[in-house]
Amino acid sequence: MRTKTLNCSLLMAAVAVLALATTTPAQVTSAQEEQWLNSPAATSHIGNLTGRAKVAGSNYNGDYRRYCLVCHGPMGDGNGESAKWFDPPLYPKPRDFTLAVFECRSTPTGTLPTDEDLFDTIARGLDRSNMPPWNTFTKQQRADLVAWIKHYSPRWQTEKPGTPIQIPAEPEVTADRVKAGQEVFSRVQCWKCHGVEGKANGPSASTLQDDLGRPIAAYNFASGDRPKCGGTDRDLYRIFMTGLDGTPMPSFADNIKPDEAWDLVFYLRTLEPFHTKAKEIAEQIHLKTLNSDGSIPK
Repeated sequence: MRTKTLNCSLLMAAVAVLALATTTPAQVTSAQEEQWLNSPAATSHIGNLTGRAKVAGSNYNGDYRRYCLVCHGPMGDGNGESAKWFDPPLYPKPRDFTLAVFECRSTPTGTLPTDEDLFDTIARGLDRSNMPPWNTFTKQQRADLVAWIKHYSPRWQTEKPGTPIQIPAEPEVTADRVKAGQEVFSRVQCWKCHGVEGKANGPSASTLQDDLGRPIAAYNFASGDRPKCGGTDRDLYRIFMTGLDGTPMPSFADNIKPDEAWDLVFYLRTLEPFHTKAKEIAEQIHLKTLNSDGSIPK
């Protein structure tokens, strides 16, 4: 009986996302399921690796069922048994894979992530959430999980991932660039959410919600925590230019130039509790904190 129940759950998930709408779960044959699981749509490609959905989603020993189902649920909708204990904004709800909307991407806002993006997220985890770094998995395990995650949304059947954005070479940090970054921080109103000192206490911070209407916290640069999508300078640059889909953090690709994005990276480094070259320069030039209204001090 348990085997039949598990098979039914997996079958229903495949039916829902593949839009086999003219049939009921009971009408889906094993041949139809096998045909889908062996189709190109049920795979992922990361370098020379090919991930296969049916490996990660197998009934008892598949990695999704063993490690992911408790949070993301058998239908991939983020309603696993543990999800009810997550309390936004400090503990965001698990990702709903049926929507195919992901924060951490190398692709433009509104587009699907690449297989590599999902592959990297599984290993990196998401700080300030219950998503741990699954860096104990082999690369093949992660590739298989990427394929299984993709099977939950029909978007993967009709859309291709976006083209990854180009990140220009990082320039040298200078006093002029740090000051220019502060001007960008003020002009595009980063301070309204992140606060004038980067402490996530801006005037809009308490009102922030994700696309599903759930409370969400702005990133606190002064906390020393790693940003969700990586903590390198290139990671920060990528976040500005792609945005974090599903959250209030937009893409600034249409609002700031590549050089300005690097300036913003350098200024944000002055708000962190670590010793950085940018912070050292800010102290040397006596860079003042923004005024409470986000304006540049005279």
